Amino acid sequence: MVRRYVADDVDAVMRDLTDRGLLVTVDHLGEEVADRTQADHEVRACLAMLERLPEGADLSVKLTALGLRLSEQLALDNAASVCEAAAGRGLTVTLDAEEYDTVEAQMSIHSTLRKEHAEVGVVVQAYLRDAVERCKKLEGSRVRLCKGAYSAPEALAHSSAREIDRSYVRCLKVLMEGAGYPMVATHDPRLIEIASALAVLHGRDSTAFEYQMLYGVRPAEQERLAGLGARMRVYVPYGDDWYAYLMRRLAERPANLAFFLRSLVSRG
Repeated sequence: MVRRYVADDVDAVMRDLTDRGLLVTVDHLGEEVADRTQADHEVRACLAMLERLPEGADLSVKLTALGLRLSEQLALDNAASVCEAAAGRGLTVTLDAEEYDTVEAQMSIHSTLRKEHAEVGVVVQAYLRDAVERCKKLEGSRVRLCKGAYSAPEALAHSSAREIDRSYVRCLKVLMEGAGYPMVATHDPRLIEIASALAVLHGRDSTAFEYQMLYGVRPAEQERLAGLGARMRVYVPYGDDWYAYLMRRLAERPANLAFFLRSLVSRG
């Protein structure tokens, strides 16, 4: 089960995906480092991975893995080093989603990074009640929109699937209307259809936005979208610290558990 959703040989997985016309973003699993030595180790892991990424690839980084819990300045400096290296190879970096209490720092760091690295992306989680306002503030940015897999207090987050879906669509409308680059991270067929319709409505061609899905989930749909000419990027996690990743996906939201169990018995 782990190998289905977490790359055992990340280089082989990237080759296979790119050979099939899919784009990739990779995530070195692990977050919440305890000291600067661990943060430095994560930076080195990011720099090493940038040397191995194929053309057009993206690197997803978690700011807590770069030292955010220790110091916002430390995380900023480390993220800037990663962005600089990525730019030198024509690759992109996306600041990945984390716990709700990291969002303000994430947005602040993203804003600062964009002054030197305009292509750095950031994730907005639709389950948070302020997601639409955040999308508006990110005008012109690369934004990965996902539903969100972390827990948060009820005052800050939508709790029902219907509320989250409505928030996702409102965010999609803002992003598709804007001047940025939407990254539509969802496996939900209805939301994919809505994203496609909004792209047509706002005159976006296949190069002006992309779909994103998790490695191992709905691979047939990933290939179908790529076959239609869409930019389809696969989120590929790798590394030893896979337990927290899978438990977050499978346990924090009951709907995710049912979804992953269905995908486990069907390659579609």
